[in-house]
Amino acid sequence: MRRLDLNDLSLFRHIAESGSITAGAVRANTALAAASTRLRGVEDILGTQLMARSRQGVTLTRAGEALLLHARSLLAEADRMHEDMATYADGTGGHVRLLSNTNALTEFLPAALGRFLAAFPGTTVDLQERLSDEIVGLVAEGIADLGIVAGTVDTGTLQVLPFRSDRFVVVLPRGDRFSDRSSLAFVDALDRDFVGLDRASALQRFLIGRAARFGRRLRLRVQLRSFDAVCLMVEAGVGIGIVPETTARRAAHTMAIGTVPLADEWALRDLRICIRDQASLSGSARRLLEHLVEPVGGILESDTSA
Repeated sequence: MRRLDLNDLSLFRHIAESGSITAGAVRANTALAAASTRLRGVEDILGTQLMARSRQGVTLTRAGEALLLHARSLLAEADRMHEDMATYADGTGGHVRLLSNTNALTEFLPAALGRFLAAFPGTTVDLQERLSDEIVGLVAEGIADLGIVAGTVDTGTLQVLPFRSDRFVVVLPRGDRFSDRSSLAFVDALDRDFVGLDRASALQRFLIGRAARFGRRLRLRVQLRSFDAVCLMVEAGVGIGIVPETTARRAAHTMAIGTVPLADEWALRDLRICIRDQASLSGSARRLLEHLVEPVGGILESDTSA
């Protein structure tokens, strides 16, 4: 009788986390037909249904939820094993799993990761964009080595270190009727057309959720892949946007745009790195942590604000 292997578990995890066999197959770099056949094979081996299929995607059964926990744990251990062996080979190898919210991913990580990867050419980094509260859960479960989150999220028992600070602002066409405001509440902007990031963006999902809290819908006229592209569309008069202040300042040098600070508490982004504990980090993860953390920073108390 065939037993499950790590490839089976990896494919199952990709499908479960993406909520779709098609998306899971893409993540696993596997043909859709092969992924579907393999998933049925896993269910046959275990003798139980793991996922309920529908046109909207897949939903885990209770057995599937249990297997996902085991799969994540086993795959994490396998990654650590491979990393440790690579480190023995050349002293600089390894693999780090890093999760980040949109703000840190677009504004601060490219330069920091570039320096790190140049210094340690044998190390690879698996970087994924997620919502801050999702990141906390995945780091706590050991699915990721490090996470970068907004300072307002509850990090529970995780250890937290400082990363960077930024804030979100509303970016407007020059001369817009909101331009003379000293600040603007998010809810007061919801009657306007927006230019935003694509729906896979963690920030865009966050903003859609904030609008829903007021019983409103974010009126997105166009969705793009970068904050700089958002600013260009705003300059063209398509709508208003929400971007990091660092992006807006840079764009204002070459574009006819203005900015107004968001008055909402969540707009201030005190970005932090969260880990389970430093002792459990692999050598390459510790080296990346040292590159990312603010020089003045040490371990902070866990933030319990909402």
